[in-house]
Amino acid sequence: MKQAFGKLSDGTEANLWTLENENVMMQVTDFGAALVSLKDKKTGIDIVQGFADVKGYEDTRGICFGASIGRTANRTAKGRFTLNGKEYQLFINNNGNSLHGGEYGFDRKLFAGKEEGNSVVFTRLSPDGEENYPGNLEVKITYTLLADGVSILSEGTPDADTLFSYTNHTYFNLEQSESILDHQLMIPAEYYALSDENGMMREIPVPVEETPFDFRKFTAIGARIDADDEQIRFGAGYDHWYPVAGEGMRLMADLKSEKEELIVESDFPGVHIYTSNWFDGYNGKYGVFYPKRSSIALEASYQPNAINYETAVKPVVRAGETLTHEIRFRVKAL
Repeated sequence: MKQAFGKLSDGTEANLWTLENENVMMQVTDFGAALVSLKDKKTGIDIVQGFADVKGYEDTRGICFGASIGRTANRTAKGRFTLNGKEYQLFINNNGNSLHGGEYGFDRKLFAGKEEGNSVVFTRLSPDGEENYPGNLEVKITYTLLADGVSILSEGTPDADTLFSYTNHTYFNLEQSESILDHQLMIPAEYYALSDENGMMREIPVPVEETPFDFRKFTAIGARIDADDEQIRFGAGYDHWYPVAGEGMRLMADLKSEKEELIVESDFPGVHIYTSNWFDGYNGKYGVFYPKRSSIALEASYQPNAINYETAVKPVVRAGETLTHEIRFRVKAL
């Protein structure tokens, strides 16, 4: 079902699509091709932070609630990369680096949307030179309602070699509460990427063993989030990328509260976790306030700054080819 979702500041109307089955309800909007709601009908809990209309999304620029991120998710060091011998300079918007697509990334764009069966398909042409990326890039984001959640399929097809490093930036709280600290998190990763003081992930991941970043067993997010650890201090909490061993669709993260479980699966190389450490406080849906550490983003993605690291899988898509990845968010009442 399609309905109005309010107007953007320039007067453009945004839309909201609602799809549901006997188990789950999903809502998505064409502004930022964003996930607005994901509700488990058994508990009635909407586990996605967001707003009642599009104004909330437009007014929280840079926070990226539920948004599709591109062309490049996360940070690119000094906003620079070289492709086919040519150097490109991106917009600097985060401590000397380029973050989440630049000045006006996909999260700020209005996509064309269409309902197709149990899916909503968002499309957009990212023109050659947008945010200084090369090539025209046809972007397609397909949200499909599953029996127990949602699948997000990202596809990028350019007419010249370019980068396409997608992620979905949903913030989750499984209790519709003001804190994520009592949620239990599991990440099946032996390593994590170190950050520098500006939030840039370094190239070679290090073992999680005997660090506050070891989530191989379910651990409360708040248990070590204020540990006396340089990496915790750099990010004011968790803001780090984990390589997840294996290929194809596999478990990236598992999040639990007393009533709900969220399972994140993907075929991306890893997952970035961010515990909303820099939230200023936002008035969200259902009258719930979103302060610092009220949610966690579980961003299946390429390694941050991958294009500039020799050892990383690079998010390069060649002219005429299509780069495709999938993210699944599955919910389960406990």
